[in-house]
Amino acid sequence: MSPRLTTLPPQAPDAILHLMEQFRADPRDDKTDLGVGVYRNAAGETPVMRAIKEAERLLWQAETTKTYTTMAGDAGFHRAMARLILGEGAPLHRLAAAATVGGTSAINIALQLLRRLNPETRVWMSSPTWANHPVMVRHLGLTGREYTYFDPETRAIDFDAMMRDLGAVEPGDVVLMHGCCHNPTGANPTLPQWAEVAALLRDRGALPMVDLAYQGFGDGLDQDAAATRLLVDTCPEVLIAASCSKNFGLYRERTGILMALGAEADRDLVQGNLTNLNRITYSFPPDHGARLVTMVLDSDELRADWMAELEQIRSGMTDIRARLADELRARSGSDRFGFLAQHRGMFSRLGANPEQVAQMRDVHGIYMLGDSRINLAGLTEASVPVLARAMLDAGL
Repeated sequence: MSPRLTTLPPQAPDAILHLMEQFRADPRDDKTDLGVGVYRNAAGETPVMRAIKEAERLLWQAETTKTYTTMAGDAGFHRAMARLILGEGAPLHRLAAAATVGGTSAINIALQLLRRLNPETRVWMSSPTWANHPVMVRHLGLTGREYTYFDPETRAIDFDAMMRDLGAVEPGDVVLMHGCCHNPTGANPTLPQWAEVAALLRDRGALPMVDLAYQGFGDGLDQDAAATRLLVDTCPEVLIAASCSKNFGLYRERTGILMALGAEADRDLVQGNLTNLNRITYSFPPDHGARLVTMVLDSDELRADWMAELEQIRSGMTDIRARLADELRARSGSDRFGFLAQHRGMFSRLGANPEQVAQMRDVHGIYMLGDSRINLAGLTEASVPVLARAMLDAGL
């Protein structure tokens, strides 16, 4: 009997999409959405950045064709992103790259490359990590492993346990790490700790793979890339999956890049494989978002305006973190929520159990994921005290 579509296995609904549906159905005017992982300004909007808007205007005037670029994407985009992530002295002679359909696709292409290298590759992921990481690893038939990362009691990195777990990696294993602004916890290693991780991976013969989705959202563009640069300087081979969704505001344009840094002698071989994987996955990657990013990064004027607006976004998130920590300190008489000011990026985990998460949603209209991950960019000056009261009422 031939296969029927009706025999497909049912899929569980995505937790974030389900939360969005719940939020939309809630009739309360004072409800707060801290679940969806997109940046919002104080007006609750995800704006088009000024430099991107200007680049679009210039592109509209100058563009004369919509024909394909190349299967790996435009080389100018590769160079511009390499310099953004790895600095002006980026080792382009070691670089193979492919433009991708957002950061998620960059990770997917990287995992396909690893499967091509060795179908039995083990991919180590932090506990916890972005929910899509283990799903993609399993889907592609690779073996997933976890390493300790976050201590739910202290809401900080358990670095000793992390290093102990990573001490078990073997040659050829892949260690997937968040380059900055860890999702979902917001807790990040210090640069000296990163140096220890890099040396361990080099000595163990493991391959670092960096998910860099939030460069510029933590401590600044160069600061947020420092760990990735350290890994590239320390380890002979590194994979970097980067997204332009957040720091350029290009969510719906699905703009990303996969970069592979290895030996110069292997560059053409690796590039050929990246190009081939793009070909069999979606043939040619989209160019519009990548073109805008390239125009911004290659123009002194546009780049300066983009960096200024990005700094406003970054400092706004840092300020809202401090406001929430201060509000909780004043209401609780305790410093136990100081971790919120120390974390970086859009996300933190509050340490609430599912019952407490449900109480904050039902009583106070505060929507967050079941593991108590909140998107700080969803907060406003008015909603900070509402969240603080909800947290304390729930017994945190």
